[in-house]
Amino acid sequence: MISFVGAGPGAPDLITLRGRDRLAAAEVVVWASSLVPEALLAHVRPEATIHDSKTMTLEDVLAVYAAHPAAAIVRLHSGDPSVYGAIQEQIDWCVANQRDFEIVPGVSSMAAAAALVRRELTIPRVAQSVVMTRLAGRTAASMPERESVASFSAIGATMAVFLSGARPAELQKELLAPGSAYGPDTPAAVVVRASWPDEQVLMTTVGAVAETILSTGARTTVLVLVGPALEGAAARSHLYSPAYAHQFRRRSAPGTTAGRPA
Repeated sequence: MISFVGAGPGAPDLITLRGRDRLAAAEVVVWASSLVPEALLAHVRPEATIHDSKTMTLEDVLAVYAAHPAAAIVRLHSGDPSVYGAIQEQIDWCVANQRDFEIVPGVSSMAAAAALVRRELTIPRVAQSVVMTRLAGRTAASMPERESVASFSAIGATMAVFLSGARPAELQKELLAPGSAYGPDTPAAVVVRASWPDEQVLMTTVGAVAETILSTGARTTVLVLVGPALEGAAARSHLYSPAYAHQFRRRSAPGTTAGRPA
């Protein structure tokens, strides 16, 4: 079995229990030392074989899989492997070679960033959608034209921009492109290495996002959150309103609890 395990955003205790258990049972581990904290290897048995994928190509990683057809293998990815994890090509190999595999979810850096800025990303009547995207950059050929940051900016939803810290001016320009629902005063947050000991969290605005990114000194592991939901204020949610009924709770009048006097 090949287990694609999400290591979480950085803090060793943000791996899931299932991910920890897969590491403990692994005979072979492939991990990226540049993205995943070494502390997570404490869960790995001393006799396990460990490969650092930092300098490996896809072919190198697949060769490890091929060399251990009966082993319990963990491919340890940063964050959640389903988001910018480059696992689909590995899944395709598993299918083509009839290898059993599973995906163990992880805490994404977006979730970790939202926790650090202490904001809900979906606020009633403000933003009910979250867009996860990136600038095109060196991999522009893989970016569908309709999915540019500028295109998504027209929606006005909460946006999480990954992998774009090296081009702050370009990012700010696209966020404020003609037709954008964001303005220079729209709230933004720049989060670097969320949940790591050296994390940085800077609240800013779209009009100052480039300057804020530059002030961190970081070019990688930068996540930018954008949107009016970051203001923090919210109208009351219907979900817990006494006047809102659902299959588990009857509608009740103010001053009562679930239809009974409070």
